[in-house]
Amino acid sequence: MTVPTVTLTTTGGVGILTLDNPGRRNALTLDMLGRMEELLGLIAADPGIRVLMVRGAGSTFSSGADVTVFAAQDRESTWRDWIPRGHRTVNRLASLPQPTIAVLTGDAFGGGLEIALACDFRLAADDVRVGLPEVGLGTLPGWGGTGRLVDTVGMVRARQLILTGLPVDMPTAQAWGLINESAPRAELEDLQQRYLDALMSRAPLAQALAKQVLSARDERMRS
Repeated sequence: MTVPTVTLTTTGGVGILTLDNPGRRNALTLDMLGRMEELLGLIAADPGIRVLMVRGAGSTFSSGADVTVFAAQDRESTWRDWIPRGHRTVNRLASLPQPTIAVLTGDAFGGGLEIALACDFRLAADDVRVGLPEVGLGTLPGWGGTGRLVDTVGMVRARQLILTGLPVDMPTAQAWGLINESAPRAELEDLQQRYLDALMSRAPLAQALAKQVLSARDERMRS
């Protein structure tokens, strides 16, 4: 049995962070979050990585927190372990100096969508669905996804996604601005390469400074 993990590969200045638990639709465990946080620290300190792509192994981006593990937690351990670790990990992704792209070759739900929302860009195959189904499990997005979703699509659409827990298809997600661009699966790699080419041709220091300015504005708008 394959141990759920998160892997990092690099090629030509591009880092590829892969959520690797395909047998469970890339459901996220505490160990996976810990490994992801560790790798993001290495990425932030590596000037050789100019752009980071985040992907899921197999046919799903991520179904979110592993509900079989999450359900076994009591209230105390949830607040002590799951929520802080998820927040730290997703915030570290959002604060990377490098531009980041979430590439959704499969559905992104719950914590998986929260990870995608923490990236600068979201590209997807045109048959992918996204959503935040936590209310159906008696909880709510716990890793900063609520605020990032409002920032991305506005309050009305955020209420729709969070309070109903219903997913939306890719044409809807793109029309809302939740996804930057989508393409048929056969064309997704070309779309991804177009973004990589543009980002790799720009000045990394200017990109890092721009991300800091944009993040500071987001924080002021939330306060």
